[in-house]
Amino acid sequence: MQIIPAKTPDFVKALFPNFIWNINTKNKEIYLTFDDGPTPEITNWVLDLLNKFNAKATFFCIGSNIDKHPDIFNTIIKEGHSIGNHTYNHLKGWKHKTKVYLNDIEDTQALINRNISLIANKDANSLSRVKLFRPPYGKFKSKQSKLIQNMGYKIILWDVLSYDWDKSISEEACLNNVITAAKEGSIIVFHDSIKAFPNLKYALPKVLEHFSNQGFRFKRINEAE
Repeated sequence: MQIIPAKTPDFVKALFPNFIWNINTKNKEIYLTFDDGPTPEITNWVLDLLNKFNAKATFFCIGSNIDKHPDIFNTIIKEGHSIGNHTYNHLKGWKHKTKVYLNDIEDTQALINRNISLIANKDANSLSRVKLFRPPYGKFKSKQSKLIQNMGYKIILWDVLSYDWDKSISEEACLNNVITAAKEGSIIVFHDSIKAFPNLKYALPKVLEHFSNQGFRFKRINEAE
């Protein structure tokens, strides 16, 4: 059941001004993000679809999935997309001690950097210098968020939630969440995961087509720097 609104209210953004919720721009640019991968077949499907629309995106990867599927992770990089850190074990920050949570993040970042260093791609290596982090479930302790920022990470949240993972909403509702709420500079959350795939498979092609027809470009978050 969709409880949190698809569009993040302005007052919520104002309460946490140190987090990145959207990109300030008047240009027709949208920032697609994909959480929880890489996942066999699903992430590859997403990458193929993005290529068809000449679209770039940001993938917030789980470290354990990078370990399981390094070939898919490397394809994400080689195709010019940005990488973000989504912890190694998809931890709930508020249920773990801060030291454990931060170590989980750093283990993932070391894995990301190690894989990127093996790819002879100047663009990929320049993008890796910007450390992006998104907390699983969008929640963590205040102390954790401050320490993560002190460690040099930019905390990326969102302007629009697709709710693709929510099996209680229809694929049409998932699409409508994005179409009606996204605008210039929106950061949109999708998931390249098994759970989300039924809604993602329906909504993502239509989102790409809809906004492409309106003259929008789909960019990776680092391009906003």
